Amino acid sequence: MVRSPALPEGRARADKARRTLSIFGATGSIGRSTADVVLQHGDAFDVEVITAQSRVDELAETAVQLGARLAVIGDATRLADLRERLAGTGIAVAAGPGAIVEAASRPVDLAVAAIVGAAGLEPTLAAIDAGADIALANKECMVCAGALFNRRAAAAAVRVLPVDSEHDAIFQSLEANNLRAVERITITASGGPFRTATLDEMRGATPAQALKHPRWAMGPKISIDSATMMNKGLELIEAHHLFDIESARLDVLVHPQSIVHGFVTYADGSVIAQLGAADMRIPISHCLNWPRRLETATPRLDLAAVGTLTFEKPDLERFPALSIARAALENGDWATNILNAANEVAVAAFLDGAIEFLEIAATVEAVLDRATATVGGTVLDTVETVLALDGEGRRLAAERIEFRGRRAG
Repeated sequence: MVRSPALPEGRARADKARRTLSIFGATGSIGRSTADVVLQHGDAFDVEVITAQSRVDELAETAVQLGARLAVIGDATRLADLRERLAGTGIAVAAGPGAIVEAASRPVDLAVAAIVGAAGLEPTLAAIDAGADIALANKECMVCAGALFNRRAAAAAVRVLPVDSEHDAIFQSLEANNLRAVERITITASGGPFRTATLDEMRGATPAQALKHPRWAMGPKISIDSATMMNKGLELIEAHHLFDIESARLDVLVHPQSIVHGFVTYADGSVIAQLGAADMRIPISHCLNWPRRLETATPRLDLAAVGTLTFEKPDLERFPALSIARAALENGDWATNILNAANEVAVAAFLDGAIEFLEIAATVEAVLDRATATVGGTVLDTVETVLALDGEGRRLAAERIEFRGRRAG
């Protein structure tokens, strides 16, 4: 685990010249950045599996570039297209959600978990059970089933290395994982595209406006989460599970320059932070070859050119998602599971034009209120229970969105 990154006794790993990798979600923003790092260091990695949901052309091109042994497309209807694109390359192909989970069971040193949303949980758990260390870019694994995820990782004696820039910053800032000396962990937030917008401006925001992040190039879902600041709420939950630290010692500060990605305040008043350019190849490379560091072709930080670093407290009136997520964290895994499910449905509805921007957080809060009475306190001790609760959260969210749509009509 992150809080104990040395491999447990009995599973010492040789200092291999090359590491074997699988990349799940290879055509998303994290997957593409991972491929770029791997291509820069062709003598350091062998790629076993790469997967994507529907982008056949990108998946096939990346598979050839990386020399992957197997390419899997999640949309089973695209298998023929993938087979045609990779004909004669010697790269095996497969399709469907089950094939992704099966591919995750192939033995590798490290699996990059970059599938967006709750769909990434089963493949990541399969990779853990197969003994792979995890470079975790899918925060929903922790949000949906943090305790279960940690138990499975501990049982398999694997390490979980955080790819998110904020959690990787905390990982780098922790002194030998000495959590007893930690007073507070702070995650930074850019503030997203609506950092200075009024509530009226946010109410009328279009998907195109919400997707226009001022600092990071990300996929649609995480871009909207950044705009609502739900992403910071999800990151608080992830930090709780990654670093075994309670909500009271977790904080968020808005830092528009996105230079300081996170910092740790110690009991003696010392503050240790990690700084870097807004480029995901930096935390990815840190995880891919940890504990050694790789050279990367990333922009070098010029603090003199940056000039000023500013910080401010988040406005919880304009960005209620952060408070909603913290309350869910304090209520337990069942609540964070429902939170994530409702948020995924609400974000999709906003992108489809079915609800207004401010309705995303309102939908999540309403679903949590309803779920408290019906499924509150559910113990998430199996994957089946996790997925069933996730399905209930999605049902409640869809029901609310449909009801409000009928009223508006």
